[in-house]
Amino acid sequence: MIIREQKPYNTLILNMMDKLPNINKWRRMFLLETFILFLSIRGRINFLQLARYGKYKEQRYRQQFEKRFDFLTFNKELTLSQGSGRYAIAFDPSYVSKSGKHTPGVGWYWSGCANRAKWGLEIGGLAAIDIDNHTAFHLEAVQTLNRGDQNLSDWYAGVISERKDILKSISKYLVADAWFSKKSFADQVISSGLHLVSRLRDDADMKYLCTNTPTGKRGRPRKYTGKIDISEIDRDYFTFISGDDETTIYAGEVYCKALKRNIMLVHVTYSKTNGKNARKLYFSTDISMDPNDVLLYYHSRFQIEFLYRDGKQHTGLNDSQARSENKLHFQFNASLTSINIAKAIHWLSIPKEERGTFSMADIKTMNHNILMLNRFFDVFGIYPHSAKNNKHVRELILYGTMAA
Repeated sequence: MIIREQKPYNTLILNMMDKLPNINKWRRMFLLETFILFLSIRGRINFLQLARYGKYKEQRYRQQFEKRFDFLTFNKELTLSQGSGRYAIAFDPSYVSKSGKHTPGVGWYWSGCANRAKWGLEIGGLAAIDIDNHTAFHLEAVQTLNRGDQNLSDWYAGVISERKDILKSISKYLVADAWFSKKSFADQVISSGLHLVSRLRDDADMKYLCTNTPTGKRGRPRKYTGKIDISEIDRDYFTFISGDDETTIYAGEVYCKALKRNIMLVHVTYSKTNGKNARKLYFSTDISMDPNDVLLYYHSRFQIEFLYRDGKQHTGLNDSQARSENKLHFQFNASLTSINIAKAIHWLSIPKEERGTFSMADIKTMNHNILMLNRFFDVFGIYPHSAKNNKHVRELILYGTMAA
């Protein structure tokens, strides 16, 4: 693991904030301090903990968290400056634990980890999947609130539609899991200028397109030639993409009844050791999309789950004690944005062929050690950069890391 002092953090964060309008000096210094604290505090990260380790009083953190900050633009600029240039937008809701009854948006939400509905909050997370670097950059987390008569699918689609201009500047493809393969959601995504890449149900109703030349007889020309049997597809109609002992891939343009539109379907057969084959149906609403990219983009979607994992385990995604919508929004996004910053400084700065596994645990350990050492240096008047002390300081910074 490469050691980084605070200077690279400061430079990166301030450079990104320079691209945002109307941020005064005091707000910049507060945000800089807060992001570094989210990367340094061990244990729960709440207002009391921030006041214990930071330079401001608890009330200052509460007041500043209430003010809005454009996390989406900040993270977009960070992504475009640090990533490979080839992206897909991923959307995925995530359960956030929260007790009580008076927090805005609190209710019963599905927890994939527990495999059941739990009481708490939910965020709809937008991330930029860096295809070539095999990682994800957080863009914005939007809390699921009281929707009235609006169903969940329309709420999620509205979150995307409201941010369509910024999202389109990153990628024209939105990747979501199989739950989102619904007509209402797909229509709103497409009307926003994006294309949906997802997976269909295993029993999806689809039809072959008629490719015959019109006969010229009276009546509308035939559009479809029959229903697709997923277990026995017409290999003369589909294009063979690749095959090996484990997977066989075919692709073609078909009509999907559930989405009521033509799609690029990628039919994958997974061979199992027990002799029974499993078949999965991946698709893109862009019928000109390369079938290999459909699979690559969909499988890369899972990188957003690592953002949620690191946020909940290391950067306080579950730790907010606030009951204000704005404070919660700030906590969720500061938690996930700090992972972007750590990834850019500690992982993406290393040549691709030399990178190991990205470890948020090691980064938190090092930053916490630096935070404590700097306090000791100030109190005891120790100069850490002398030839005598430098080796020992490095050893103490790496103390407790798994990749030391």
